[in-house]
Amino acid sequence: MSVYSTKPKRFLRRLVDDVSTVFGRGCFCAGFELELWRCDAYADHLMEWIADYALKEDELRVSHANMYIRLREAAARIYTSQNYKTRGEVGEITLHAICRDYFDTIPIAPRVFYLTSSNEVVKSFDMVHVRYTGKSEFELWLGEAKFYTNSGEAIASAIHSIGTHIGQGFLNNEKLILGPQISKHIPRYQEIRDIFSVQTSLDELFKSAVFPICILCDSQAVLKAKVQSDKYVVDITKDLDTLESQIIRTGLASKIRIMLIYLPLASKALLAASFDARLKGLQL
Repeated sequence: MSVYSTKPKRFLRRLVDDVSTVFGRGCFCAGFELELWRCDAYADHLMEWIADYALKEDELRVSHANMYIRLREAAARIYTSQNYKTRGEVGEITLHAICRDYFDTIPIAPRVFYLTSSNEVVKSFDMVHVRYTGKSEFELWLGEAKFYTNSGEAIASAIHSIGTHIGQGFLNNEKLILGPQISKHIPRYQEIRDIFSVQTSLDELFKSAVFPICILCDSQAVLKAKVQSDKYVVDITKDLDTLESQIIRTGLASKIRIMLIYLPLASKALLAASFDARLKGLQL
């Protein structure tokens, strides 16, 4: 059995699951407890996913004898910067967790935005996973995550990144980076590896590619709510509609397959601080 068959227990709830629009979309929420948004519980859940997110497949085979060391290794790879407010890893781990949990993807090359130093990253997709849809079919999930205070800035940044990332020059360079990193233990390895060969046309990549766009941002709907009521779901669906319309206006949906993932927050700042405190606790 693959190590990727084991996942942390589900925490985020999917409140909107809609495939009837121009592209797939969904809205997820951390929920409420005692009339407060579950910020700390969400940060705890992100910590449950850091090993799956940051470690290679063979490193995930842990026991009681090495689990602490493995967690520290994962924490060190995420970031060591003191300026946590500008980091985007909370969004990237969230995207990773949602795709792994709800769509049964597995990482092709974990931690694909390779570190050039302890605090700098190579520009790349925030997530590169594979999703098996049948005995002879699979999809490559090439994701982008944005962790912002303002929703307009978040979706504008995501649109810009995706637009850049689907360019010929970027994708050909991505092949050179990703190809050697693909795990040989994944099912259909050779077929996937061939897609990332420099000799293979980019058309083959686009045939199998899905581009998840994950937006995490502050939402008035979350700030006003105390429980996950019907009104709350209506309000966050309106947020999702606004994000979708901005993507549609760009024409991207006519070029690539998109999965829009929205996770509204009560406070981006509080979540970033809560996660950072837990991460730093493993880096002492």
